[in-house]
Amino acid sequence: MFNFLQRIGKALMTPIAVLPVAALLLRLGFGDIFDGVTANIMKTAGESIFGNLDLLFGIGIAYGLAKNNDGTAALSGALGVLVAKAVYLGIDENLKMGVFVGIIMGVIAGLLYNRFYDIKLPEFLGFFGGKRFVPIVTTICAIIIGMLAGYFWHFAQGGIDVFSHAIIGLDAIGTFIYGTLNRLLIPLGLHHILNSVFWFQLGDYTYTKDGVVTIANGDLHRFFAGDKSAGVYMSGFYVVMMFGLPAMALAIYLRTTQEYRKRAGAILAGVAFTSFLTGITEPLEFLFIFAAPVLFVLHALLTGLALASAQLLDIHAGFGFSAGLIDYVINYKLAQNPLLILPLGAGFALLYFVLSYVLLGYLKPQLFSDNVSDNSQSNSKNSNAIAFIEALGGRENIVETNACITRLRMTLKDSSRIDNAAFMALGASGVIKPDNKSIQIVLGTKAEKIAEEIRNYLGEK
Repeated sequence: MFNFLQRIGKALMTPIAVLPVAALLLRLGFGDIFDGVTANIMKTAGESIFGNLDLLFGIGIAYGLAKNNDGTAALSGALGVLVAKAVYLGIDENLKMGVFVGIIMGVIAGLLYNRFYDIKLPEFLGFFGGKRFVPIVTTICAIIIGMLAGYFWHFAQGGIDVFSHAIIGLDAIGTFIYGTLNRLLIPLGLHHILNSVFWFQLGDYTYTKDGVVTIANGDLHRFFAGDKSAGVYMSGFYVVMMFGLPAMALAIYLRTTQEYRKRAGAILAGVAFTSFLTGITEPLEFLFIFAAPVLFVLHALLTGLALASAQLLDIHAGFGFSAGLIDYVINYKLAQNPLLILPLGAGFALLYFVLSYVLLGYLKPQLFSDNVSDNSQSNSKNSNAIAFIEALGGRENIVETNACITRLRMTLKDSSRIDNAAFMALGASGVIKPDNKSIQIVLGTKAEKIAEEIRNYLGEK
C-alpha cells in the first residue's frame, strides 16, 4: 500500500506540471499587461485548464501509473472521467467531486492498463484484445463508479466539507499543521497527495464566467479564479523557499570543516539558488534529511510556522509551480500583501540560520565528508546509463524505471543489491528505500533525463 501511494504521488506530478502554464496565462489575462481581446484570450485559455482539472488528473495519473507511460492509459483515463461524470451528474446534478473523479478514474485506468494491456481474446474478438481492451473495460468501470458516486458521494462530499471547515476553522493552527506535514511527508514522496486535497479541493469559491455560475475548489484554483481569501496554504512557502532554506544552506556551509568546505560551497550554492529562484527544494533537503534528521524536523516545524505567520499577516500569495522568485514576480499583482513576504522572509532567514547553526554545532553531522560527490559524470549518455544500471545491481535486477521531477524511482527485484556510494558519486543527494523492491534516488531536475537514458539503454521503451 505504501509503495502504491508513492506511485500515485509520482503520477500526480504529471497533471500538476501543466499548472504553471495555466497560471501564467491567467496572469497575462489579468488586464494590466495586455488589454482587450488579447487579455481575454489569455484569460480564457488559462481558465480552460483550471476548469478541466478533473479531466487533466484522469489523463495524467493514468499516464503516470501505466507501464512505459503508454498513451492508451491516458485515453482510458479521459474516457473514464467523462463517462463517470456524466453518469453521476445524471443521477444528482448537485454533486461536486472536483479532482477526485479524475484521481479515482486515473488510478483505475492506470491499473487496468497494467493488468490488461497484453490480454488475448478469442480469435473472433481479436481486434479488441491487447491495449484496445483497456478503454473498453475502463468505460465499464466508469459507469459503475459513476453510479456509486451518484448515490453515495454526497456522504463523502459532506465529510470533505466538514474536514474543510474544521481545518479552516483552526485558522493559523490548521495552517501550521498542514505546513509541517507537507515537509515531513517529503521523504516518503506522499506530500503530493496531501497537496492535492489542500490545493485542489479545500474550500470553494463561486464566480461568474461567461454568464455561467462556476465553482472553484482548492486553494490554488480559488486563488487564480480571483478569490481574495485564497492562497493561505501557499503564501508561507515563499518565506521558506526564498529565504529560510538558503539561510540554512549558509549555516551548513559555515559548519562544514575546512577540508570539505570548497566542495560543500559549490554544492550548497547551486541547490540554495535553485530553491530561491524556482522553489525546488528537494536537492537541498536531501543533503541533510538522513544525515541530520533532527535538522529536517526543525525545517518542517519552521515551515508550519512560516505558513501560520503568513496567514496571521493576511498574506495571500499563490503560485502555479512552486514558491520561488519566478512565481513571486509573476503573481505579485494577483496577491494580497505580497510585499510583507520580504520582511517576514528576512526574519525567518535569521531564525533558520541561527537555529540551524546552533543545532549543527551540537549534532556535528558529517554531511560532506563521505556522502556527497563533486557530480562529475561522463558526457556519454550510454556511460551515464551504464553507471546507474551497475549501481542498481545490474540489468537483471531492474524491473521498472520511472521518474518524477527530482527523483529517479526504480522498481527492483532486490533493493539490497544497490550501491549507495556509487549513486552519490553519480551526483545523488540521497537514496530512499521504502521496501525491498523499490528505491528513490534524489537527483534534482535531471532525474527524468537519466530515467529516459536508462530506459533507452535497456530497451524498455
